[in-house]
Amino acid sequence: MIEQIVPFEPAHYAAARELWERTPGVGLSDSDEPQAIEKFLLRNPGLSLVAVANGSLVGTILVGHDGRRGLIHHLAVAVQSQRNGIGRRLVREGMLRLRGAGVCKCHLLVFASNASGRKFWAAVGAEHRESLAIYSLGVV
Repeated sequence: MIEQIVPFEPAHYAAARELWERTPGVGLSDSDEPQAIEKFLLRNPGLSLVAVANGSLVGTILVGHDGRRGLIHHLAVAVQSQRNGIGRRLVREGMLRLRGAGVCKCHLLVFASNASGRKFWAAVGAEHRESLAIYSLGVV
């Protein structure tokens, strides 16, 4: 059972990183190093969250926005804590916080091969956008 959902702070990073590394479907890159996550948290204060149960971090969601659209990264719940509504609670709270920031729509990225992630997002009402493709550019 969740004891609490609290804002993601830099002090949560080590436990969050361990969770992300253990969670299938979470892709990590240089953008997930401690300094990059701290920069993200500072740019989006109070939007990202962690779930704590029995004193341990069992869930995360990184939530940010550009002033117009929100973006979710790294929704992850520890395997032993899945199917208890933690993911749904993190999403709901993240969306409430985005709404409070004046953001009315949020996007998220899911690996095409992540069947359980795709199923989860469909179950919480996320729309799969067939009309969109994602491209990435390195900033040089």
